[in-house]
Amino acid sequence: MEAVLNSTTTYLPTTRHLSSTHSYPLPFSLSFRESRRKFSPKQASVLRVFASSQAAPASSAAVTIPSQMKAWVYGDYGGVDVLKFDTAVSVPPVKEDQVLIKVVAAALNPVDAKRRQGKFKATDSPLPTVPGYDVAGVVVKVGSQVKELKEGDEVYGDINEKALDGPKQFGSFAEYTAVEEKLLALKPKNLDFVQAAGLPLAIETAYEGLERTGFSAGKSILVLGGAGGVGSLVIQLAKQVFGASRVAATSSTAKLELLKSLGADLTIDYTKENFEDLAEKFDVVYDAVGQCDKAVKVVKEGGSVVALTGAVTPPGFRFVVTSNGEVLKKLNPYLESGKVKPVVDPKGPFPFSQVVEAFSYVETSRATGKIVIHPIP
Repeated sequence: MEAVLNSTTTYLPTTRHLSSTHSYPLPFSLSFRESRRKFSPKQASVLRVFASSQAAPASSAAVTIPSQMKAWVYGDYGGVDVLKFDTAVSVPPVKEDQVLIKVVAAALNPVDAKRRQGKFKATDSPLPTVPGYDVAGVVVKVGSQVKELKEGDEVYGDINEKALDGPKQFGSFAEYTAVEEKLLALKPKNLDFVQAAGLPLAIETAYEGLERTGFSAGKSILVLGGAGGVGSLVIQLAKQVFGASRVAATSSTAKLELLKSLGADLTIDYTKENFEDLAEKFDVVYDAVGQCDKAVKVVKEGGSVVALTGAVTPPGFRFVVTSNGEVLKKLNPYLESGKVKPVVDPKGPFPFSQVVEAFSYVETSRATGKIVIHPIP
């Protein structure tokens, strides 16, 4: 249990060498270049970065930003087999309101898998795509309109303001990614990059869902899927940030102790009992597993059911999170005090060479907390 909740710096597998390259044609220029030529130091911008945390660029050392980078890419929708490792992907351009991040760690979310499968193709950005929403890393370049962040800052965030509406073509499963300043926050000082990378999309989803229900001090909540990436944070935010009077949560037998350690007052083993048969009713049911039809049976009259996946049964509702760095800034004190803790799956982090394996794992829906990719070259 301690290994799940506390520092993840012991999980540092070695990345195996990858040499295969793949090129994908694009209809516009600010994207992946097919060129494989080498760039001299004069052709790359050099910035000075001051960083001290785990796996960050060396303190007081000049960091060269190349024109090309290593990244995972898919040029077609489909299964995990469409994922390809490319050693010559163009480093994304930095817009005026953006910063360029040297990625130290990135995290997988179910939306990454669904996007790769083509479930959002109607509103997706053009292929090919570098996947990845969550990022933690170091700022190495700032746009002209960036006001607060500076080179050398250690940051984290969900790089896509709208998860499904034109998400970035250059995601976080790469050496570099460009992100709007408003989507980022400084990394909590007590967390390493692995822990920070697993937070943004999940904690913002947990927070926004609770806000949308009008959740407040003294209310009760049932969390379906309490050991997952979002569920584990809903439990903590409901208790520590919103002041819940009672928190119940479901999980498999092996994860009940985790739920208790996160603050759940009532733990329900879904392999042995049906939560919908509970006599107790709740002000809010936060459904992270797709059982809205059952969730509505245990919500109080006038209560709310948040449904993240699956069919929605009234009074249930669904929303798609909006990435917002201000939410991360608001929650940073709870993270730095230890009142809210990141939960990283103990099977990880997965090295950059094992992104395919990480995708396969997230698609089992059996992860504990978040699946993180680290180290990234």
